[in-house]
Amino acid sequence: MTQGVYAHSVPGRDESVWEPLSEHLTAVASHAAVSATVFGGQRMAEAMGALHDVGKLIQEFQDYIRGKGTSVDHSTAGAVIARERYGAVLGQIMAFGIAGHHAGLANGRVAGGGVSALKERLDGKIPLPLSPDLDVAPATVTLSAPVLSTGFTHHFSLPFLIRMLFSCLVDADRLETERFYARFDAEARGKTAARGCPLTVEDLRDRLDAHLLRFKDKDGPVNALRAEVLAGVRAKAEEAPGLFSLTVPTGGGKTLASLAFALDHAVRHGLRRVIYVIPFTSIVEQTADVFREALGSDDAVLEHHSGFDFGPPSGKTRRKTAESDDEAPDGARKLRLASENWDRPVVVTTSVQFFESLFASHPSSCRKLHAIAGSVVILDEAQTLPLKCLRPCLETLRELARGYRSSVVLCTATQPAVTVEAGFAGGLDTVRELAPDPRDLYRRLKRVTVAHLPEPLDDETLAERLLDETQVLCIVNNRRHARDLLRRIRGEDGARHLSTCLCAAHRRAELASIREELELKRPVRLVSTSLVEAGVDFSFPTVYRAMAGLDSIAQAAGRCNRNGDLPELGRVFVFSSPEGEGRKPPPELGQFAEVAASVLRGHDDPLALDTLRAYFQRLYWQRGPEELDAALVGDGPAPIRGILKALDLYKSDREYPFADIAKAFRIIESPLVPVIVPYKPAGDPDVVQRLLETLKRLPAEKTGGIARALQPYLVQIPRSARNALLAAGSAECVRGDEFGDQFVSLVNGDLYHPDVGLDWEDPTFRKIETGIF
Repeated sequence: MTQGVYAHSVPGRDESVWEPLSEHLTAVASHAAVSATVFGGQRMAEAMGALHDVGKLIQEFQDYIRGKGTSVDHSTAGAVIARERYGAVLGQIMAFGIAGHHAGLANGRVAGGGVSALKERLDGKIPLPLSPDLDVAPATVTLSAPVLSTGFTHHFSLPFLIRMLFSCLVDADRLETERFYARFDAEARGKTAARGCPLTVEDLRDRLDAHLLRFKDKDGPVNALRAEVLAGVRAKAEEAPGLFSLTVPTGGGKTLASLAFALDHAVRHGLRRVIYVIPFTSIVEQTADVFREALGSDDAVLEHHSGFDFGPPSGKTRRKTAESDDEAPDGARKLRLASENWDRPVVVTTSVQFFESLFASHPSSCRKLHAIAGSVVILDEAQTLPLKCLRPCLETLRELARGYRSSVVLCTATQPAVTVEAGFAGGLDTVRELAPDPRDLYRRLKRVTVAHLPEPLDDETLAERLLDETQVLCIVNNRRHARDLLRRIRGEDGARHLSTCLCAAHRRAELASIREELELKRPVRLVSTSLVEAGVDFSFPTVYRAMAGLDSIAQAAGRCNRNGDLPELGRVFVFSSPEGEGRKPPPELGQFAEVAASVLRGHDDPLALDTLRAYFQRLYWQRGPEELDAALVGDGPAPIRGILKALDLYKSDREYPFADIAKAFRIIESPLVPVIVPYKPAGDPDVVQRLLETLKRLPAEKTGGIARALQPYLVQIPRSARNALLAAGSAECVRGDEFGDQFVSLVNGDLYHPDVGLDWEDPTFRKIETGIF
C-alpha cells in the first residue's frame, strides 16, 4: 500500500509514528476474524475488517487527518467494494456492517415504505480508492458451520448474522485503535479500559469447587436438598450444548447450581464464558457479589448495568447525517464511546441490556454481541420478559443455541413459562430439564403458607401490622410507596428501607447490615421494592407482598423461612391497597398483577403448580402472536406491527430496517437514565469525588475504566426528573461538551438521604443548615 497513507494520526508527533492504514486494516481484519471464528464467520469478518477503512485512501481524508479541510465519509467506500466484489447476498451482509461501523446499522429500507437508506449511500457518488491498493481483502469469503445450521435464508437468521459480524468489526476496530494509542502513554499501556482477565473457565470451575466444599456438611433438610439439586444439575453438564431449563423453587440453591452447571458445561464443550441475565438492575450487583465470593475473584466477574453504554448524546444531533462518519482527525473520537465488550469469563447483566443490545443498531451497543457466541447464557426468571416483545426474545434465544454454539438455560422457580413442552405455542422446543424431579422439589421445599387478604390494607393499617412483628419484610410495587411506609415506621426499632433510589454500593452496605441484624435476632422491619425478590438470601419469619404477578409472589415467599429452620411454617400475606392511593404497580407490571388477582379468585394456594399453570395460561398462552410481538416499527404513516413481521417483509431483498427496529424494541417503555450520587462508603468516603475528578482530567479516549468504576454509584431515574435536577442546579453534566449528558453528577448532596437514597421529588430542596453561611 502507498507509503504516507495513514489511518490514525498522533497530535504533536511526527508522521513517522502515525499508524499506516495498511497496518490498521490488517490488524482489524485479523482481530475480527478471530472473534467470528466461534460461529464460522471468520472469512467474512476478515474481509469486513480489511475493507472498513479503505475510504481513508482518498486524498480528502488524508488532508483531514493533517488538519486540512473537513471530515469526509470514509465508511461507504468499503461497503460499495464489498457489494461489488462479493455479490448481492454476502456482499450485502458485509455492506451493512462496513457502512455502519461509525454511525450504526442503517435501515436497508424505511419500515412501512420509503427509499433504502443503505442503498442510497451505496449508489451515491462516493470517491473510491484504486483497486491495486485493495489486495488486503480476501478474494473470496465463505460461511462455515455452525452458523449455516441456522438456515441461512431464514428471515431472522440473516439479520442476526449481520449484527454479529457488525459486532466483530466494531470491537476489533475499537480495540486496535485503543492498542495503537496506548503506545504513547506508558501509564495507560495495557490498562486503557481494564480489559480481559487471566482466569479461564477451568480456573473458575476449580475455585467454585473449593467454595462449595464449605457447604458440604451443613445440616438441615433444606441444605440436604440443595446439595441434591447441585449434584443432579452438575451431572448433566456433559449433555450437548443447546436449550435447557432449571426449575427449582426459590431457596433451592439454583443460583450457585446454575453457575456450577455453566462452568462445568463450558469446560466440557470448550465454551468461553458465562453470561447471567437478570430481570432487574438492582439484583445485578447482588448476584455479582455472590459470584465474586464463590469464585474468589473480583476481576473475573463483570457487572454490567445499562448506565454508561454510549450512543449519541441525548438531544444532540450528529455533525452531518445519521449515515456520516464520526471520527476526529486523530481517530480518537470513537474511543470516547468506550463501552463494554464483555471480555470477562463471567458477565452479570440485565434483561434490558442483553436483549436491547441484540436488537440495537448503534456500534457501542452492538460491540459486545460477538462475546455471546460460544457462551452459556443463564436467563434468570425467563417468564418475566415483557409480553409485547416476547416472541422476538424467544427467537433470539433459539438462534443463539441453533447457530452460535451457545447454551441457554431458562432458570426459574415458576414453570410453566415459555416452552412448547409446557404448552406454549411458538415457544422454545427441545428444552432439557436440569433439575431432578421439579414437582417433587416443590413438595419437599414447602416452607411457608400464603394467605391472600380479602380486604385492602391502607398504609396506616399496614404500618401497624409491621410494627406488631419483630422481624418482617414488606415488599411493595413502587419506590414512592416504600418511602411513604418508611416514614410511618421511622424511629421504631429496626425500621429499614431498600429500593433502587439507593445506589448499588449503598444497597450492598444495607444488605450486609440487615443480614447481620437478622442473624443476631434483632428487630428488622424492612420495607422494600421488588429488588429483594431474587439473588438475596434474606430469611424472615413473616413477609407481606403487595399484589403482583404470581412469579413475584413466589419470589417473595422465597425470602420467608428460607432455610426451613423455623419451628413452624413461615407466613406470607398478599395484600392490595385501597384505590386512589397511588399504589398501583408500574404499567409494565400491572397486567401481571391483574391476571394474578383473577386467578387467585379460584385457587387457594398461589404457589401450587395448578395455580401457576392457570396463571401462565391466562398470561401467555391465550394471547395471539401479534400481542407477543407488538412493537410498532417505523415512524411513517404505515408502521409495521411486529419486529418479526418487519424482518420477514424485507427478507427477499435483504433491506432490513435495522435503525427502525432498534428504536422500536424496548424492554421498558420509559427507559431510565443514570445520575452519579455522592455516596460515601465507610472504607473510602472520598471515592466518588476522586473518580469524578479523574474523569474531568483524563483524555476522553481513556474514560472507559472510569465509567466502569462509577457504576456502583449510579441511581437510575426518569429522564424528566434528571432534567429537573439539571435545571435546578442540583446536578451537573461532567464534561458535557464531549459526552453530552452521559455523565451527570448530583451536586446537591441534600437530595441523597442515608435511609431512602435519592429523592428527586423537590429538585430545589436544601437542608436549612446547608443554607447557613
